Parts: sequence; C-alpha cells; structure tokens
Amino acid sequence: MTSDRPDLVIEVGGQTIDAHKSVLAEKSDYFKARLSRNILKVKGVSYKTMSTLINYIYTAQMNVSKDNVVDVITGAKILQIPCAVQAAMDRMSEQITAENCYEILTIAKKQRLSELKETAYGYMSDNFLQILKDPSVNDVFDLESLEDNHMIYSYNEAINDWTALTSMPDDLNTKGCGICTMYNYLFGKVSDRVFCYNPITNRWAEVRPMSQARAQLKLVSMDGNLYAIGGECLFTVEKYDPRMDRWTAIAPLPKGAFAVAHEATTCSGELYVSGGSLFYRLLKYDTKRDEWQECPYNNSRKKSSDMVALKSFIYRFDVNREQGINVFKYNTIVKMWHDCASQKIGSLLPFRCAVIGNCIYCVNKSQTLQFVVEEEKVYFVEEMLKAPVEARGMLFPFVLTLRERPEKVT
Repeated sequence: MTSDRPDLVIEVGGQTIDAHKSVLAEKSDYFKARLSRNILKVKGVSYKTMSTLINYIYTAQMNVSKDNVVDVITGAKILQIPCAVQAAMDRMSEQITAENCYEILTIAKKQRLSELKETAYGYMSDNFLQILKDPSVNDVFDLESLEDNHMIYSYNEAINDWTALTSMPDDLNTKGCGICTMYNYLFGKVSDRVFCYNPITNRWAEVRPMSQARAQLKLVSMDGNLYAIGGECLFTVEKYDPRMDRWTAIAPLPKGAFAVAHEATTCSGELYVSGGSLFYRLLKYDTKRDEWQECPYNNSRKKSSDMVALKSFIYRFDVNREQGINVFKYNTIVKMWHDCASQKIGSLLPFRCAVIGNCIYCVNKSQTLQFVVEEEKVYFVEEMLKAPVEARGMLFPFVLTLRERPEKVT
C-alpha cells in the first residue's frame, strides 16, 4: 500500500471507497481516463466486487471463488483491468475439484473464458471416472481419429493426409481386441483388461478389468455404459458402468448364433448385434427386460464387413469377390430391410466403418471409401482417400475430439 493520502473517493452501491488515482490508473484504463476526478461514481459494479478488485490492484491477491467469479470478471472488464480477469481465471483454475468442475466449465462457457474452459476440460479429462459420477456431466464432441496396430493416426481433411497421434500400450494388441469410444475417450479391450485413452492429455490408463477374458469380442457404448459382447466360444455379455466402476453380466446372446464373427452397433439408444454363424440374423437388446429380441432377417447370406448406424437406420456392408460391396439398410422404426447401394471398384479387403455427419468412412489398409447418406440418395464418393502409409493388418476407425484442432479429421 502507498503511504500517500488517498486522492479519490469511489462511490459504488451506496458506499464509498478511498483510493489513489495513480495506483488505479497504472492497472486500469478506466481510472486512467478519469484522473481529473476526485469523486467518481461507478455503475454496473457492486460494492463487494469493487472492493475485491481494488484490493487486488493494491495487493496482487485475488479473492475469488465460483460464487463471485462472474461478478469479479464482469467488473474487471467494465473497469478495464485485464490483469484482474487473468488473475481471477488463474485463481479459479487452482480451485477446480470433482464437485465444482462442471459448474466452473459452465461459467467459463457463458463468460467466453477460453483458458478457464480448457483448464476445466483438462481436469475433467484427467478425472474421468470420478467426474462421471455426476449425472449432469454429458458434453458432446465431434472429431475423428483412426488406429492401426500399435499406432493411432488422425486424418486431416485440410491436408488430405494421416499423421501419427499416439502409440498404444504394449499390452493392448489390436488383434482380437474390441475398440469403441465414449465421452470422448477411446476404450480398448484385450483378454480381460480394459484400457482408456484420453485425447486431451494424450495419456492411457487401465480401468477395472472385465469379469471374463474375451477375444474377438465386440465393444460398444450406449447411454454412458460399455457393452462387451460375446467372443470366441462365448455367448455372455457384460456391461460397464464408469460411474460405479463396475462390470455386471446381462442377458447372454442366443446360443448357436453369435459366438464369433459378429457385428454390433447402437441406433437410437438401442443395441443391435448381427452376424455370427447366421449372417442374416439381427438381434436387439431390450434394456428394460434384459433380453435379446429377434429382428427381421436380412436378404443377404454373405458375411458382413461391418455394420454402423446413422440416424434411425442401420447400414450393413457386405464384401465379396463376385459382386464387390453391397450395402443394406435397416429402418429401426418400421423394422424393414432394404437394398441400399453397391460398389464394384476399389479394394475388396474387409473394412471397418466410422460415421461423421452424413458420411460413413469405410477404412482398410489399402484405401478409405466415403459412403454419403443424403435425404433423397446414397452414394459412394468416387475419389478414394489413401490409407496411412505404414498401415498393417485390420484398421479400426473411431471418432474423437482433439484439442486445438478445429479442422475435421477422420
């Protein structure tokens, strides 16, 4: 504090604060522009907020919490004290906990405080399981990434090329494993072990193992839970609740149909499984009754390459040497199959699919096809995207949001 006598009286909220013009003017353009005044009436700021900001200017100590941060930052902007805005954000970043992070994130979004928002997102990413115990946390993300063997690559449409994103844990071998995303995390499962990748921090962590080791399973997410479906010589199904950090058994698959070579997807909040030894069969899981229900059969008797959902339709892609690629779609509302499209050019290697917007990306180690779904028509894009240069074996595409990458990537 300066030893000189105060030369300014600030009238705010029916009360007064004595201060020094020179001290305030050094930090605030608002006060600097009013140096000629000895008495200054300030509107739009409460007495409590003004006291907090004046104290900060004199002591460099910011007394802020989630209860007053909005008022303090708003006041700092009115009084043109940019260092106070930054100090308030820095102080809030130090106070983030599992209990208040979502509230702080909401504040940061409303006030357009990008740095505080990134800090809140970072904390939520690092404390995934603990944060998900709060049912109000359910934000939406929309970018994409792709994986090969022990490397994960991201595709950038702007430069039309793949770049390495991260390496996978040595214990997570893609052969026979299941992969899916949930809440912008990538989950990979091998045997009974389950790994989780955080794209914000670029870190892998291991979560609670499954009750049963599985190979060649299908791993999907629905309504905030993971579903581990079948596997070699297995008809059992497990559900993982990240809020409870617990796997529980649900109704098993019908015996004799889906032990291996099955496909699974979710559509409109419902879980579907197809394939196995009866390629044309489609089952739907009823979460209320905990049972699998038969859906109408598909006309195709070929093995499907993959099955994905877009809006209220399920798209099944069959690959064979004679006919190329045949696409069938199932309307989950009217419960009917239709022949959808065919494609004879390109590689006949099996592929896996991922959806962005109205486009289904069909990815293998030779190429990436784009299957576009519009209101009146569906079609394959003639110009095929290249695959990652070092791609080997089966590729698994998936969708994530990557920090500080505003471009869409696949």
